[in-house]
Amino acid sequence: QVQLVESGGGLVQAGGSLRLSCAASGRTFSNYRMGWFRQAPGKEREFVAAISSSGRNTYYADSVKGRFAISRDNAKNTVYLQMNSLLPEDTAVYYCAAGIGISYYYTGAYAYWGQGTQVTASS
Repeated sequence: QVQLVESGGGLVQAGGSLRLSCAASGRTFSNYRMGWFRQAPGKEREFVAAISSSGRNTYYADSVKGRFAISRDNAKNTVYLQMNSLLPEDTAVYYCAAGIGISYYYTGAYAYWGQGTQVTASS
């Protein structure tokens, strides 16, 4: 089992920045690829960003490329999502996830999920 706890969400004006953190406990964090997903009201959960177990490779949704950056610190069992130039359409509950599946982009590739943290970017 892997337990994931997100933090860092909040209310920010459009154009602002937030940094999300996801602290992991349980099995060896460095074995897992990590992802961030988000879900807005009435919409399906969607991929935002992911990072390989070593941190060497990163992947982004087109909608956040150039504005968001995912990173991880395996010594601290933590993954981060730096979000800059936030837009109202970035408003959602953000979830981190851990998995060892083949894909980075699909929810089914991740076995463990956090409880989510709300991000609201006001216009």
